[in-house]
This record gives sequence, structure tokens and C-alpha cells, in this order.
Amino acid sequence: MDLEELIHNCKKGKRQAQSELYQRYSGVLFGMCLKYSRNKIEAEDNLHDSFMTIFSKIDQYSFQGSFEGWIKRITVNTVLQKYRKENHLNVVSEEIEDEAEVETDQADISLSTLLGYIQELPHKYRLTFNLYVLDGYSHKEISEMLGTSTGTSKSNLARAKTILREKIEKEKINIA
Repeated sequence: MDLEELIHNCKKGKRQAQSELYQRYSGVLFGMCLKYSRNKIEAEDNLHDSFMTIFSKIDQYSFQGSFEGWIKRITVNTVLQKYRKENHLNVVSEEIEDEAEVETDQADISLSTLLGYIQELPHKYRLTFNLYVLDGYSHKEISEMLGTSTGTSKSNLARAKTILREKIEKEKINIA
């Protein structure tokens, strides 16, 4: 079944089409959910919530632009909305630290270790880091998505980088 037909069948509420859509896109969306979640179980919950939103709003998709981009945006918004409701994004300080790059000095740190460190970040830092560094959003866009100020976005990113740098430095010491 081609994508357009699949979407039309999902709009009609056909379970087989919904199942196929889930099978086709769950891997990509689960990867996105993992970036914004503390662990696999939370990512699975976020994936479920995202698909519930996708299926409830699929009538709004008008075949303008990429369908995958549309469902990715819904996924990010669903996850961020959940965290806003749970007050994980409360501002502690808007003090802006200098933005520093996370340097590894050629440390042999695995990707899975680095992703683990990112998942361990507090919600507001992890979300800001992922949106800015991994997804390429601007601080203005992030502040609108998270309901914070641009200064808070910059501060949260700087703090996330500091925490990651400290974890990487500690890892380098343990390797040596």
C-alpha cells in the first residue's frame, strides 16, 4: 500500500492501515522519543502518546509537505507538552553562562555512553540540548516550544554542556 492510500485509510479509521503506519514509522519516532526521555520505558510511553495524537489528528494532514516531517513534529510537540504539564521545565535561574563546546580531547567514549549521559541530564537541560544540538532549533524556537525565555534556553544549554563535559572528563580519568 502506498503512503497516500495508507493515510487515507487511517483517516477512515481502518485498524489495518493504522497498524501498518505504526510498523512503518515506529522505529524512527522511537529514536526521537529516546532522545527526549530518561529511559526506554519513558520513551515507549512517549511513542504511544505520540501515535495516539497522530491518529487523532491525521484528518488535519493535507498532503502538503513531508508526512514524516509532520509526524516528527507531532512527536516532539507531544513529548514537550507532556513535560510542560509535569512541570519539569520550571526555571531555576536565567543566569546565562558562556556557551562552551563539549570537547572530548580524543577520548575513546562510545556513542552509547554519550547517549546515556545525555539521557541522564535533567529534563529541562536534556530537552534544550537535544532541540538545539541534535535537531537544530534556534534558542528563540526552543523558548517558544518550552514556554520559557530565550535566555533560559541559552542558560539550560550551557548547563547541559557543562554537565556533559564533567561526565566526559570523569570518564577519561576512569579510562586512564
